[in-house]
Amino acid sequence: MKFAVVVFPGSNCDHDAYHATRHVLGQDAEFVWHKETQLKGADAVILPGGFAHGDYLRTGAIARFSPIMPAVLEFARRGGPVLGICNGFQILLEAGLLPGAMLRNRDLKYRCEHIIVRVEQTDTPFTMNARRGQQLRLPIAHGEGNYYADADVLRTLDAERRVVFRYCDERGEVTAAANPNGSVSNIAGICNEARNVVGLMPHPERACEGPLGSVDGLVLLQSVVTALSREGAVR
Repeated sequence: MKFAVVVFPGSNCDHDAYHATRHVLGQDAEFVWHKETQLKGADAVILPGGFAHGDYLRTGAIARFSPIMPAVLEFARRGGPVLGICNGFQILLEAGLLPGAMLRNRDLKYRCEHIIVRVEQTDTPFTMNARRGQQLRLPIAHGEGNYYADADVLRTLDAERRVVFRYCDERGEVTAAANPNGSVSNIAGICNEARNVVGLMPHPERACEGPLGSVDGLVLLQSVVTALSREGAVR
């Protein structure tokens, strides 16, 4: 299968995503510059972390208007798996593919550390190899990862089981102390209504090899390979 890694001016995790998908997973991967208009036959799309367009105005606000984004929106509309990581998650929010917004971290500090998230749902293409309640140790690196949505949106996310990851402690408990940025309801990642678009603030692509301190990120990337392999087998 083929991954498209979309590159914006200021992206700095694009090579991490490329390395994880091509050299660790052994899949095909290709960079797609933000000024392009086609995804080059991709089976899955990754919007990587970084500071797209310097995060001017708001995180992801300018990237949302890049020429490649109509192709990403159409790919998602057709059911293609899209993963937004950190800044990529912020871009998905600005593009309207996911609901809510990102605020400055609760302590107004940039946070760069390993945290733990709990898998809440396993029926997305990026979590199907996980088990519900599984804890993943993943790194974060952000200053604006404080997810916010109003009460009505939160009720919808809960009712439709669209909260995919929550920050938790080592016992799997969702606590305020385990929340690194103040995200409402400890939300670390969500999905769209069709469940094929997932955004999360932690970096799974930076947790795919032992020397990096964790291999838990492989769960997400191997899941989408499994999902697309099964889809191909059905076809």
